[in-house]
Amino acid sequence: MPYLTIGAYRADAVFASGLQRGDEPSAGQVRQAVAAAIRAFGYSGCAERVAQEFGDHPETAVIRMRWARAVAREAFADSVSAPTAISPSVMVAPGRQAHERRRHDSGDQ
Repeated sequence: MPYLTIGAYRADAVFASGLQRGDEPSAGQVRQAVAAAIRAFGYSGCAERVAQEFGDHPETAVIRMRWARAVAREAFADSVSAPTAISPSVMVAPGRQAHERRRHDSGDQ
């Protein structure tokens, strides 16, 4: 599984959030929405929502992702000096990590 930058995860979280382009959210609102989406869905859950939308509505998903990337980049411009990669092991939603660990430890696949 490839490593993604923190910017990619943030864009996925904006995409999965309830923010709308017409709301013209502030940087603070974007940061709060990213944190809430990651808490609610986990990194992988945000990515799953993006994938679902690209499968169901590719023409509108492209537009939303362009907006999400731009908004996330602007909102976090001061907080990231260099691209940071996140290991795939942290992608599991917080509530699912323990479940996945138990399943792995018990030999269930």
